[in-house]
Amino acid sequence: MLSKALIDEIGSKVNEVLAASPAKDVEKNIKALLTSVFARLDLVTREEFDVQQEVLARTREKLEALERRVAALEAKAQAKE
Repeated sequence: MLSKALIDEIGSKVNEVLAASPAKDVEKNIKALLTSVFARLDLVTREEFDVQQEVLARTREKLEALERRVAALEAKAQAKE
């Protein structure tokens, strides 16, 4: 089994090689490309989504209350007839 020090040394050497190679530039270019693509998509943050979800839940509750009220009024009107 490899010792932790040896594994850490191998990891640091790999990082050094990658930092000095074109792979770092490729990573930067890919990040820039993805950022650009995501900016063009109409995405919302999780916070915005959660806020809209809460608004929708409150609207649903109000709609259900109004539906119950209309049903009660309709029942009352039919009872009078």
